[in-house]
Amino acid sequence: MNKLKVGIIGCGGIANGKHMPSIQAAGFADMVAFCDIIPERAKESAEKFGVKGAKVFEDFNEMLKLDLDAVHVCTPNSSHAPITIAALNAGCHVLCEKPMAMNYAEATAMCDAAKKNGKALTIGYQRRQFKASQYLKKLIDEGDLGDIYFAKAPALRRRGVPTWGVFLDEEKQGGGPLIDIGTHVLDLTLWFMDNYQPETVCGSVYRKLADTKNAANEWGPWDPAQYTVEDSAFGYIKMKNGATIMLETSWAINRLDGLDDLPILAGTKAGADYIGRELRINGERNSQLYVTKPSFASGGVAFYGAPPYSPELEEAKTFYNHIINGTPLCVLPQQAAVVTLILETIYKSARENRPITLDV
Repeated sequence: MNKLKVGIIGCGGIANGKHMPSIQAAGFADMVAFCDIIPERAKESAEKFGVKGAKVFEDFNEMLKLDLDAVHVCTPNSSHAPITIAALNAGCHVLCEKPMAMNYAEATAMCDAAKKNGKALTIGYQRRQFKASQYLKKLIDEGDLGDIYFAKAPALRRRGVPTWGVFLDEEKQGGGPLIDIGTHVLDLTLWFMDNYQPETVCGSVYRKLADTKNAANEWGPWDPAQYTVEDSAFGYIKMKNGATIMLETSWAINRLDGLDDLPILAGTKAGADYIGRELRINGERNSQLYVTKPSFASGGVAFYGAPPYSPELEEAKTFYNHIINGTPLCVLPQQAAVVTLILETIYKSARENRPITLDV
């Protein structure tokens, strides 16, 4: 089978740490083109991951003149929409890194471009590919949790401010922890609940610790002068069917209960949480309360040269299997667009100091 021809737009940390190794390990595609506004980064990536003769570009529009099958968009959030739309219009399938876009209008335009061109578009929410996520989703789809009417969606770091790239730049990123890690847990929550109809959103956004000098931080002190986004944000989302989601997210907050993986779900038949990277299902059976803890320890070893299981690898395999074999995508662009809508509305609610009713 001839391998697909793939281009990488944005050759920074997320491309080198996630996308390019996963493309290589999946084995469906050759990376034939690399683009970055810093040419040296594109050249280094081409030398490390590209096929012989791989081309290097500084302008993504020039790269899109090549005959490419697919493109990975790994740039700052502010450029996700224009680059993705250009790639779709150029006839490429696209895997765009999360979050989908800066706002719902951009996300909708991306969906429209994918539909108009008949090309696949998916977003990099690889946490859906966690073994615990896949297992829990299957239980939910089989009805084991019943009607999920409440969820708590935590993405909390006590001191975990990313100090590299443009994470602290509001203009390029659109926000801080809410749009960075809150987007992951919100995506999972909506996916588990299979509910993409928000009705009312109320948000609070804080910048309380960002001016701390020489701050304790997992990746070293941040520069307060560069820190133009929030350090924590919270959202209360009421869905049209009456279900409630409480979203909590922070890069820096004085709390000890840091959680940043899966949401806490409460359904009419059972509930689920993921504490200490351990999935727990709780409920009542035969007039007794129960807790079960599925084990996902097996299957993580590489046998006979196969790469070990990883969510990033499964994301790439799912994308390329869809292109080649027509198998379903895991993340649909319409779903990711609703995530962006809710995040945008939390920021708007906080700015305007009022709850906001949506009509979608």
